[in-house]
Amino acid sequence: MTSLLNAQRPPVFCPGCSHERTVHALDQALGRLDRAGNQVAVVSDIGCSGLFDTFFDTHALHGLHGRALTYATGLKMACPELTVIVVMGDGGLGIGGAHVLSACRRNLDITLLVLNNFNYGMTGGQCSATTPAGATTSSGFLNRLEAPLDICTVAGAAGAPWVDRLVATDRQLSERLAGAIAFNGFALLDIRGVCPGRFSAHNRTSLRQIEADMHELPPADTIVAANQRPEYSAHYRQLAAAAPACLPPARIEMRRQHALPRRCRILLLGAAGQRINTAGEVLCLAAMSSGLHASQKNDYPITVMRGHSVSEVIVDCEPIGYTGIDKPDVVIALAAEGVARRRQIIGALSADDLVIRSEGLELPPSQARIIDVPAATLGIGPRDQALAALAILCSQGPAITREALQDGCKLRFGGSILDKALDVIDRCRS
Repeated sequence: MTSLLNAQRPPVFCPGCSHERTVHALDQALGRLDRAGNQVAVVSDIGCSGLFDTFFDTHALHGLHGRALTYATGLKMACPELTVIVVMGDGGLGIGGAHVLSACRRNLDITLLVLNNFNYGMTGGQCSATTPAGATTSSGFLNRLEAPLDICTVAGAAGAPWVDRLVATDRQLSERLAGAIAFNGFALLDIRGVCPGRFSAHNRTSLRQIEADMHELPPADTIVAANQRPEYSAHYRQLAAAAPACLPPARIEMRRQHALPRRCRILLLGAAGQRINTAGEVLCLAAMSSGLHASQKNDYPITVMRGHSVSEVIVDCEPIGYTGIDKPDVVIALAAEGVARRRQIIGALSADDLVIRSEGLELPPSQARIIDVPAATLGIGPRDQALAALAILCSQGPAITREALQDGCKLRFGGSILDKALDVIDRCRS
């Protein structure tokens, strides 16, 4: 069998470390499968296990602690022909536990080797997610507070279709590694061994004792029958091929000429349910259909059905580099929640600025000219007041024309919603 070990960097670990046995067993497994170096990618993270990628003459990726499976996922999805092998310690297993669960659920064709020596061997012998409760570590009593993790049981429950547990000295290690790598799906091996540099210095343990302790655990059945299903990347490509093609972005054709002499900054202030963001979008579409540049920046809380809703819209003849508004030319104020978010800006408005507000809404004192939206008189409800305010804006200056606003509605709405929007614009004509 051809070896894939890096002749320029022979494996070196502490004397008696189980990791070295795993290095040679993995090399033998790849030879059994007749894998060439350019067909294999070894992905690792931090810790003694993180040396693995340097010991093999293959593709390699070394990343952050606990994150190796995320890189491996990207590699396998981008290059499905690669044999991707992830090597992490029990430290990376604990730190990246959510990624391990996702890999089990996803069933991407990746082989995960957990080099489990029950402690953070590189950083001082602290307890890890797999440290036995009775062990002595540099973390004091902390490992007595948490039950040690049996990753095979967890992986099987999370959906992994192939799990195995063995000690690093097992005579079948190479054969079982080859079986895991050849499996078409996610395979996880919990390879248990000793850490002579840290763990064994304070704990009387041996590979024979570790093997005996394993027999007290639930069996790892290698093939988990209940979890057998299509491999993720192949299934993904099958579903993607059958999915409708993504439509290209809609092109906004220039339908009208604009008369805007300079940049106009419009600030819409309202509350959830008033379609403030939608009105801002319609305004941008109207401006674009007139050959103008437009930008929109929205502000609303995570409670999208309650609280403020703010939209900052800029229209200009020139490209817009920054989407925020420090000083608006027009403020559309429709609810106290939105006004509260920009109170200082309203107070700083000058006599050249315009405020279009909901009737009766209290505003901070300012020098701006104020026009009320006669919603009650026109029979316009709260959800349509933002659009009504834009229709009023059309009659107050060159920022946007009524025809352009109608174009924006046609680009945004359809059917009965469009009919209602055009009716609101028409009611505000006078």
